[in-house]
Amino acid sequence: MNRRDFLKTASTAAVVAGTGVAAPSIISPARADARQESLLIVSENGPNNLDIHGVGTNVPGYEVSWNCYDRLISHEMKSGPNGVPYYDRDKFKPELAEDMNVGDMSATFKLRKDAVFQDGTPVTAADVKWSLDRAVSVGGFPTFQMKAGSLEQTDQFVVVDDHTVRVDFLRKDRLTIPDLAVIVPCIVNSQLVKKHATADDPWGLEYTKQNTAGSGAYKVVRWRSGTEVVLERHEDWKGGPKPALKRIIWRIVPSAGNRRALLERGDADLSFDLPSKDFAEMKQDGKLSLVSTPYSNGIQYIGMNVTQPPFDNVKVRQAVAYALPYQKIIDAVMFGLAKPMFGAAADTPTEVAWPQPHKYFTDLDKARALLAEAGYPNGFETTLSFNLGFAGVNEPLCILVQESLAQIGIKTTINKIPGANWRTELIKKEMPLITNVFSGWLDYPEYFFFWCYHGQNAVFNTMSYQSPEMDAMIDGARAAAANGDTMAYEKDVKDFVDLAFEEVPRIPLYQPYVNVAMQPNVSGYQYWFHRRLDYRSLAKA
Repeated sequence: MNRRDFLKTASTAAVVAGTGVAAPSIISPARADARQESLLIVSENGPNNLDIHGVGTNVPGYEVSWNCYDRLISHEMKSGPNGVPYYDRDKFKPELAEDMNVGDMSATFKLRKDAVFQDGTPVTAADVKWSLDRAVSVGGFPTFQMKAGSLEQTDQFVVVDDHTVRVDFLRKDRLTIPDLAVIVPCIVNSQLVKKHATADDPWGLEYTKQNTAGSGAYKVVRWRSGTEVVLERHEDWKGGPKPALKRIIWRIVPSAGNRRALLERGDADLSFDLPSKDFAEMKQDGKLSLVSTPYSNGIQYIGMNVTQPPFDNVKVRQAVAYALPYQKIIDAVMFGLAKPMFGAAADTPTEVAWPQPHKYFTDLDKARALLAEAGYPNGFETTLSFNLGFAGVNEPLCILVQESLAQIGIKTTINKIPGANWRTELIKKEMPLITNVFSGWLDYPEYFFFWCYHGQNAVFNTMSYQSPEMDAMIDGARAAAANGDTMAYEKDVKDFVDLAFEEVPRIPLYQPYVNVAMQPNVSGYQYWFHRRLDYRSLAKA
C-alpha cells in the first residue's frame, strides 16, 4: 500500500468519524500492515513552522524539530511519578555524539562517523559548529534559550577535526550541559540550508520553515498548515535504536468532540490534548490507555503587564490574585486533573522548589479593599487574552475569570488570538492581561525564574517585570549552584519565590497535567521536558 492510498484511507476515516457515520473496516492484510507501522495522531492545533530556530515557532513546532533533528546529547530515562518513563534531568547519553568528555571549562564531543543527514550527506563537525552558531545568532527565543546555559558566542564552538567539536564555557554554569540536550541546539544540514540562504536570510530560515534538514529519526514529507503533517522514518538514522513506526500522520482536528470520537471508534491512535472533562470520562470507560503526568517546572497562570496601568500598581495585581476563582477553575475546567498552586496556609514555609503554591485564595472583599487602596474603587476595564490553539482549556478558564473579576468591578473583554499568532503577540508584550502556560525545559527553579522574571530576558518575561533585586537573586542562585554553595543557593531561591508572590506579575493557578489518550495497542510513550511526543519510542502491537 503506497503512502497516498494510506493517507486517503486515514482521511476518509477522519471525515466519517466526524460526521457520525460508521467507518468501514480495514480488512486488507496490506492495509493492516501499513496501519501497524503507522501512527495517526489527532490534536487541536499543529505547527506554524518546522524549524525551532524560526521566528515565532509555536509549541507544536517543537515536536517536529525534536523528532526530525538530532542534538549532540540527550537524556537517559527513569520511572516517573506515575510509573511512565520520564526523562532523567541529571543523566545524559550520546545522540549525535558517540562520546562526551566534560572538563573544567570545556566539553569535547566525538561525533558518530556513520551519521548522515536525511539526504544522505555525512554529518561533520562543521555542520555542528554552523548549527550552534546559528542558534546563538538568530535572536529571539532560540538565542535566549542558549544564553540560559551560558552559550552566547560563536567562538565558544570550536571544530577540532572533522568529527570532533569542543564547546568552551564562558563561566561555570550547571545549566550549560543540560542546555545542550534541549530542542534548540539541533544539528542542521548546513550545506543544504546554505544553498537556500540569502543576504537578507543568512541562516536560511525561510527554507527550514517549510522543510526539515536534519539527521533525526524522522523527516517531514508533507505539511499542510492547519490540516496535517506527515513524517516518514529516516532509515539511516544512527542516533538510537531504529524506531518501530515507519510513518507518522498528524491530523489537526480542532473539535474536541471529533478527536474523542476518532479515538473511541479506533480511527485515531493517539491524542494528547483532549479537554479534562473528556479525559475524566474516558478514564471511567476504561476502553483506552490513558496517562496523566504533571508538567515538570510548569504552571498555568494569569499574567498582568506591569508597564500598563493599572497593572503597574502592585495592589491592583494583588487584588486580582484575591479575585480569581481558583477552585472553580480546578473543578469546572480541569475536572480535578491539575495540581492546585494556590491557597497555601499562612504559616507554610517557602520551599527550595518550583512550582509551589502561593498564599492567595478567593476573597472578593479583600480584593475590593485592595482595589480601593490602589485608587480604583469602581474598578476598570481591560482585555483578557488567550491562545485559541488551546481553547479547550483557555476559553472556559477565561470565562470564569471574567465573571469573577466583574464582581469586584473589573470589566474584561475576552480576546481570542489564533494559535499560529500567539507567540508573536506574546513577545510584543502589549497585552495587558493574559492566561498562558509556561514550563521550563531545565527543571530548576532558577531556570524558570531566569525566563519569566529576569529583567534582561526579552522573550518570556512577558509581563515586562523589572526588579534589580529579583535579578540579583536569580543570578546569585545560578552562581551558587555552579559553585556548590548550597546555603546561598537555598536562600536565593526562597527569596526570589517570596518576592514573586508578593509582587505577583503572574499569578500561578495550577500545575497542569499532560493527558495522553492512546489505543491499547500503542506502547512506548515517554514524558519529556518539552511535553511533546517522541515518536522514536512509540510502537503498535
